[in-house]
Amino acid sequence: MKAVVFDKELKLVKDYEKPTPKEGEALIRVTLAGICNTDYEITKGYMGYKGILGHEAVGVVEDVNGEDKSLIGKRVVSEISYGCKEPDCLYCAEKLYRHCPNRHTLGIWKKDGCFAEYFTMPIEVLFEVPDNVPDEQAVFVEPLAAACEITEQLHIKPFEKVIVLGDGKLGLITALTLNAQNIDVTLVGKHQNKLDIAKAQGVRTALLQDFPIEKKYDVVVEATGSVSGFETSIALTKPRGVLVLKSTVATGKELNLAPIVIDEITVLGSRCGQFGPALRLLESGKIDFTPLISARYKADDAIEAFEKNKEKETLKVLLEF
Repeated sequence: MKAVVFDKELKLVKDYEKPTPKEGEALIRVTLAGICNTDYEITKGYMGYKGILGHEAVGVVEDVNGEDKSLIGKRVVSEISYGCKEPDCLYCAEKLYRHCPNRHTLGIWKKDGCFAEYFTMPIEVLFEVPDNVPDEQAVFVEPLAAACEITEQLHIKPFEKVIVLGDGKLGLITALTLNAQNIDVTLVGKHQNKLDIAKAQGVRTALLQDFPIEKKYDVVVEATGSVSGFETSIALTKPRGVLVLKSTVATGKELNLAPIVIDEITVLGSRCGQFGPALRLLESGKIDFTPLISARYKADDAIEAFEKNKEKETLKVLLEF
């Protein structure tokens, strides 16, 4: 089968062995997949991963190794992690597979990914896609679930004001999600064309250069991934407010964290989320991800697709299998 593989270099392999589902797993034929910045980071050495890339995909179940065959023929999406399922694992007991110390993560850690014609995952992490949700929307369910995770972790009161800082894929999806949940949110970024995508769907937006940096926001979501963005986020969070870190800021630069202590700011790390709520939000039609699709490529042109993903103005690049 065709597969996009990273092993010291990124390459398209046309004769990769088709996977066989283990007991309790399903075999999924991929129809559409999305390139994430994490995929790009892996090609630079992140996680030390080697194998098939990809963790955002929608596909059709072709086989199940188990008694329950009800998913065969169904369109599905897959959560990206599954756990050890040992009886004494508290994280698996709560279905928090992403925190299981012995987890496997699709296309990132110990598990071949979905940038291939086929992949396998345990049936307990598969979710059927509603009939009214096209593949082009369903392929966004993983980052959408990550955005929904914020309100799973944090109760945002109706009167509280929220800022999302950063207008890349992460910031846009987060702002659209919070807006769809009737939260008072403003997206602040540097690119008017990207802000306009959110504005067209009812999100309040502002250019950073015109936005007053004042400590008056109840919740600030940092989605820039930059040191300057992190520092600006702190400067926007009011005393006893909440700073949500949605991106990972890796830096050797010295950071002044004193305001966090002085203003008694709560810092909340937020990563992956549950697919059920995300799929219900997609089913409701309250969000349209079509404007975020910058390009679509056939699997044979996957290397070119990765190059397109590197471009500054690119949002989401999709791969068709």
